[in-house]
Order: sequence, then C-alpha cells, then structure tokens
Amino acid sequence: MLPEVCFPGMREHTRKARCVLSQKSMASLTLKNVKKIYPYSGDDAKKKKKKGEPEKKTNLQITDKGVVAVQEFNLEIADKEFIVLVGPSGCGKSTTLRMIAGLEEISEGELYIGDRLVNDVAPKDRDIAMVFQNYALYPHMTVYENMAFALKLRHTPKDEIDKAVKQAAEILDITQYLGRKPKALSGGQRQRVAIGRAIVRSPQVMLMDEPLSNLDAKLRNQMRAEIIKLRERINTTFIYVTHDQTEAMTLGDRIVIMKDGFIQQIGTPQEVFNHPYNLFVATFIGTPQMNMFENAKLVKVNGKYAVKLDCLTVELSEEKQAALAKNDVAEQDVVLGVRPEHIELGTGIEGKVDVSEMMGSSVHLHVTSMGRDVVMVVSTMNMTGAEVAALSNGSTVKFAFPGHVCHVFSKETGINLEA
Repeated sequence: MLPEVCFPGMREHTRKARCVLSQKSMASLTLKNVKKIYPYSGDDAKKKKKKGEPEKKTNLQITDKGVVAVQEFNLEIADKEFIVLVGPSGCGKSTTLRMIAGLEEISEGELYIGDRLVNDVAPKDRDIAMVFQNYALYPHMTVYENMAFALKLRHTPKDEIDKAVKQAAEILDITQYLGRKPKALSGGQRQRVAIGRAIVRSPQVMLMDEPLSNLDAKLRNQMRAEIIKLRERINTTFIYVTHDQTEAMTLGDRIVIMKDGFIQQIGTPQEVFNHPYNLFVATFIGTPQMNMFENAKLVKVNGKYAVKLDCLTVELSEEKQAALAKNDVAEQDVVLGVRPEHIELGTGIEGKVDVSEMMGSSVHLHVTSMGRDVVMVVSTMNMTGAEVAALSNGSTVKFAFPGHVCHVFSKETGINLEA
C-alpha cells in the first residue's frame, strides 16, 4: 500500500483524516443476506398487482415488490483477499459490486467493512476505489492530473500527491505517459491509468468491474499478469467482477459463481474445477466445456460405486466412493460429467470424428458418439506425426475415462451427488 504520512505542517482537518487513513482497520468485508430488488414503476406496478402472483421473467424472480436482481447474498471476505464474482451477463455480479461501492442501494441485508455497518454510508466515506469497464478518465486532463484528482479533492498537500502519483505510475509502468492526455494512449495504457487513479488513494478495498473486457485477447493476457503483480505490491482487498471464467480462475483466491441472482458455489479455483456443486458450475467453469452424458447410470458392482455408460462400466475412485457412501446415494440414472482433457483414446465407446482442430500441443476432437457431440482434448506431446494425422475428419476413434475424473449429477436437481 502506498504510505500515508502525517506531519505537523498539514492543515488540522487534513492531518487528522490522513492519520486515520494511515491507521486503517482490517479491510475485511461481510455481506449478510444482501438482496437487491428493483421496484416496479408506473403501469408496470399496476399490471403486476392485477396479476397478483409471482412469475419468471428473464430468469430473475419477480415478486410483488419488484424484480429481484440479487438473492440473499452471503459472503465473508478476508483482509487482503482477492475475490472474483463471475457469471453470465445479468446474473447480478455487477449489481453486487455496485452495492458494495454504495452506487446501488441495498434493498435488504447488511454490509460490513471491517466491523462497521455501511449500508447508509456515502460512497466517498467507505474508503473504496472502483475501476470501471470504460476507464472513465477525464479527457481534458493529463494522466498525472487524472491520477491526482481524487487526492486534490481531499486537499492533500502537493508533495504527497506528487509522491503517490509517481509511485503508482512506477508500479504500473506508466511514468513515461504522465504528461499525455487519455486520447494519446492505447486501451491497455488507459486501463493502467484508471487503476493508478484508484490505488493512489490507498483504499481499503479495490473494486474492479470487468476492467479488461474492452481489451483484445493479447492485452487481456498481459493485463491479467499486471493485476496479479499489482496485487502483490499493494496491501488491499480486491473484489473483481468478470464474465470470463479464465480471468476468474487465474486471478481469484476464491471465486463466487453466480446465476440469476443466486450464488451457485464459492470456492478456490481448484475446488470449483475439481468439485463443481451443480451442472451450471460444471459447464461454466472449464474450457472447452465439460461433456455431459445424460444416459448414464450410477450402479454398485461388488459393493462399490461405478458409472455405466454405453459399453463402459467404470469404478469410481476411493475419494468419490467415500463421498457417495457418506451421502447414502442409491443406484439411479444420472448425468455423468467428464472434462474433454480427461478423456482417453484407445478402447471403449466408439465415435466418429467430425472436426479435428490442431492446437499445437494438443488436438481438439469433436466426435459424434451415442447420438451426441463429445469434445476431447488429446495431447500430441507423445504422439508421432502419423498418429496425429490419423485423427482426421471422418476417422473412427474409441474412448474411455478413469473413475477419478467422473462427476455424477442428480437428474432431478442437477446437484453433484458427492456434494
């Protein structure tokens, strides 16, 4: 974190404010049953009252109070933790971030920063900085002036402003652009300035709302690495919103996966990848998407759980045996999930290659099998050129998978039966 200095020559009110900032409490956050309801207005409200019953619209719950954009959001965020809110457009992640920032009113529930209830605290008094998707830089100001603006509003002494801006510029490698206007910068450089403007304030909490979505793929990769480095250099809690699961997996200490205003799962990147709570999480996390076989059965063979699919019967791993036994799961029809990279060629279920995509170190196969499309990622590291060439369009392959990579979901609820 950039240093906050208190010294005798400062104006009294500024000195006190800066001293308070230098002795900040732990920047943990707690969201308790936080809900956001957008009320009806005008004719919409009258129509709703006439109908008199809940309904579904755009997958969000409709109640007599209005449209529920975020449903009973509960989350404990530790000091200096990097939390990523991820999910498809309209799932409520940006609304949640804006409630934390104070830009949206909290309809129900409580938000604490440290041990302070901040539901009714103005945004400027929450000690939070926000980086937006569209940069939101002042076009008539130089980079230096953009970064210094918030500190000037606080009547911070000029020498402190200069030190903070130059430190932030050095961290973000934009020192050479301090005299330029935003129009003279690339997208990646503008986003660095927007981040710099936030960190000069030494906020307790840094909020980022899809900051990389306007950048091309190469710049996104570079900026992801920059944000990881930045996180190591400043002492701040991060809450980051994205619809890109790759960003979520690479940046977050923990990921909060959302859909239709509800939290689907909270966990580390490895937890949500290896142990998805339900079908939505399983298909949302991972590229290419997990294969789902709806014609599978969970059976017991010699007292052990196994999955049966077409001509294959695969005994599950000891870890999965224990989880299913603990839940006393009965034999049943299930949805079987297997990630493309976990499928092995050789013997087993037969399929025909429709599309073969060479990706360098691997080849992605789209195979028609059992009346559906199955995606496989096959490593070419230990394959000869002839073996790779044999995986061409129209060729026939056989595939299987080991028991430790199987994910077994309830057909009725979509929930992982190990959960």
